Order: sequence, then structure tokens, then C-alpha cells
Amino acid sequence: MVEICQNELPILPWADPKTARLPGLNPVEPGQWLQIDDAYSAQMTRRLSLMKDHGELVHRLSEDARAAAEELLADVIAEISDTDGFEVHGETVRCPDGRLVQLDRAQPLLTLGALVQEDFVILQKHGNEHVMTGAILCFPASWSLDQKFMKSLVKIHIPVDSYTPDIARRVQRLFDGIQPGRPMWRANYLSYNDPELFQPRREEERRCFDHNSPSWLRVERQCMKRLPRSGAVVFSIHSYVLSDQRLKELGISLPGGE
Repeated sequence: MVEICQNELPILPWADPKTARLPGLNPVEPGQWLQIDDAYSAQMTRRLSLMKDHGELVHRLSEDARAAAEELLADVIAEISDTDGFEVHGETVRCPDGRLVQLDRAQPLLTLGALVQEDFVILQKHGNEHVMTGAILCFPASWSLDQKFMKSLVKIHIPVDSYTPDIARRVQRLFDGIQPGRPMWRANYLSYNDPELFQPRREEERRCFDHNSPSWLRVERQCMKRLPRSGAVVFSIHSYVLSDQRLKELGISLPGGE
């Protein structure tokens, strides 16, 4: 178990009316697609270790999605070029933690995984559904990239009881309606008995939670962005983890249930 936590929580998805009611979508303001926080250095160290040691558990890319992944890398480079803490010089990026990252355009998702805290999932329209055709997913919250790769949104959400056929249709309409240049974000939250960011679980594995044990709140800021050239939808995930003790110190009331 590796404990990597932020000191602050900038979004409270259960308390803000803009995010509390499903689907809780909000426009992404210019320059706010990607987030840099006080856990950047520690999260990036963990990401690099996971990419080195876990291969296809954190990285998958179909050949059909390669052009989309390359377009995504170009978009991220453009975004961080105007972000404090990053310096882009040709094919080299100096990151906020001082690392120099060489841009390997032959490995676009692995390069992204070394640059920013976000995980990225690429979804492309196959017939009437969006299918996961690529991902760099170092911090899965109780799901497995190995099991979900090349599956549709409906099949990805099979273990989710609340993902009814009606919800599935609404989500598909949502993905169909995302416009280039108009990304959207939402947030969710869940409590865990440990702060580990890398928590892959297969559909048949149950996540247990003990209310009487120490807990950590995990909040995901999820953005949906359409890439204009490929038409793919990118789902990005920025993960925040804070202990229940830290939340109390900040005066943040915990959500009901877990």
C-alpha cells in the first residue's frame, strides 16, 4: 500500500448542487482541463513505477485508436505549454517536479502518463455505441483495464446496479453530444480503507469497506472532451485522496453512507 494524499480538496461533489445531481455536468473553463496539485510529484513517481512494472494492466492501445492517441498527446502538449510549472522545448518537457520528459510520439499514451496526473481513456464510436479503444490508467478505482479494453460503455458498466438501460441510453446520448472545443466535467467520490491509488478489480471481485476502520475519501474529477480530427471522445480522470482525519482538519463534512 502506497499512501499518496493531497492536502486540499478543491471539489466537494456531494455538496455542490452543480455536481451533486446526476449527471452533474459542468463546462470546463479555458486552461482548466488538466489539474496540477500538491501531490503532483508523488503521483508522478507512482505512475512511472506502475507503467514500468505493470504493462497491460495500465496501458492498452488498439491500432485503430493510434491516431486519436497522437492527437490527444498533441492537445495535452498544447495545454501544458501555457501551464505554470511546465516548460516545453521542442521534443522535451520540463515538468513541475523538475523531470525532463522526452516526447516519444510512437508511444503517445505512455508519454502522457509521464507528463500529467490525469489518466486518459479513449472511446470511439463503433456502430451505435462508444467502445474503449485505448487507455493509460495508472489509478483505477475498482475496475480493470485488462477486462474493460475494447468493450462498449454498456459492457463496461455491467457491475454497476444503477446503470439501467435508461441510464445507458442517456449516457450514450451524452457522449454523442460532446462537441469539439466544449469539454465537460463531473465528479464522483467513494470511501476506501486504504489510500492506494492503484486499485484494479475485476467484475467478479467485490470491494469491501469497513466503516469502523480508518478511511480515505477518493474523489475523481472526470472530463469528457471530443478530439476534432479523429472524433474520438477522451475521458480524463484526476484522482484526489484525503484521509478522514485530514477532512476533519479542513472542516469538510463527510458525505452520508461511506
